[in-house]
Amino acid sequence: MLRPQIISYCTKMAENNWENFLKNLGEWKGSFTKISPQGEILDSTLSIINLEGLENNKLIKFRLRRFGGNSYDETPTQDYEQDYRNLGRQIIFFETGTFSKGAFQLAPFAEFGSEFGFIKGDRRLRCVLLYDRQNEFSSITLIREFRRGSNAEERPQLTIDQLLGKWQGTAYTAYPDLRPTDKFDTSLEVKQIDNKTIEQKLSFSGTTLSSTAQIEENKLVFDKGDSPRQILLLPDGTSTNAPSKLELRKPFFLEVGWLVNENERQRLIRNYDATGAWSSSTLVIEHKVD
Repeated sequence: MLRPQIISYCTKMAENNWENFLKNLGEWKGSFTKISPQGEILDSTLSIINLEGLENNKLIKFRLRRFGGNSYDETPTQDYEQDYRNLGRQIIFFETGTFSKGAFQLAPFAEFGSEFGFIKGDRRLRCVLLYDRQNEFSSITLIREFRRGSNAEERPQLTIDQLLGKWQGTAYTAYPDLRPTDKFDTSLEVKQIDNKTIEQKLSFSGTTLSSTAQIEENKLVFDKGDSPRQILLLPDGTSTNAPSKLELRKPFFLEVGWLVNENERQRLIRNYDATGAWSSSTLVIEHKVD
């Protein structure tokens, strides 16, 4: 039986999660863009999402409309509504309103996916990474959203040059059991060795990890080690960092990054342990210093 103080603590953390969720309230116009695992844009549909707070924000009404044509004034091809009074444990909102959502567990012969959502001012960027029943990376959905009535603009497609340099940041790691969030400093240095190779060095909590990648058009391919993975450079300053295939009984992570401006980048990382269970989510906010 849970002790009263533990129940009280969990309730408080759930309330904090809800308060962070509220930072996404508003009407957001945007689009859903389907992208192949190789970074090829396949199709795109316009969308409007409404997140409306009622009953002193104890009730949130969610509405998603998607449009088949080129205008928000057309009759939507999809109109979906849902009410929220609480949040599932599979989703964590950070203090900024940014969130990580996805499956609790990787399982054999089952589809698997995670959603990564960023918010900054009048912009939201969300990205969904999906794997098929054979655990092969199957698709990306990029969702670019702008607050209604704002002058927010889309970022250009991410380039290698924008990633080069030294980045100093702060990481916030949250856990499924809603224990206190860990906070630590990070350092990332990205160098281009030649026209086909980059090297990156990531440091955090006394650990330094170095790796090299081959440059292939809009991809950075990391083919050393047991789990080949690639970083895709996508529209709106987006990057995805994902294994080509998920392997059972091996830990792994999925990551999406967003270049908010030339000197600020945010990354969301969803970590899974060797049993395939979701173990934590990390938000990194880093700034270019060189």
